[in-house]
Amino acid sequence: MRKNQSPPAPHDCPLSECLSVIGGAWTPNVIWNLSAGPRRFSELKLDMPGVSAKILTTRLKELEEKGVIDREVKPTSPPSVEYSLTREGRELLPAIEAIAAVGKKLKRRKKKALA
Repeated sequence: MRKNQSPPAPHDCPLSECLSVIGGAWTPNVIWNLSAGPRRFSELKLDMPGVSAKILTTRLKELEEKGVIDREVKPTSPPSVEYSLTREGRELLPAIEAIAAVGKKLKRRKKKALA
C-alpha cells in the first residue's frame, strides 16, 4: 500500500462538476470563441471548421442550460440570435487558457520528437 494517496474526493467534487461542463467535444472551443465577445451561430460555425451544425447547436443548448452562455434573440428582421459568455462562463477562461498553453508545449515537444 502506498503511503502517498490522493485526498478523498468530496461527495460533490467541484473538479468533476467543472469537467462535466467543459469536457464535451467542441465545448472548450465554443467558450474560447465567445471570449472575444458575442457571436452569432454562423460566426461560431465559421470560427470552428469541422464542427457540424448539429453538434454546435447541441453544445450551445447544453452550455445555456448550464449557465455558461446567454442566448439573446435580437429584434431584427429577420430575428437573429447572439451567444455570449455569462459571468460563470468568463470564469472558465483561465482554465481553458491554461489547457491551451500546455497543449502548445506538448505540440512543440511532439514536433521535436518527430524531427
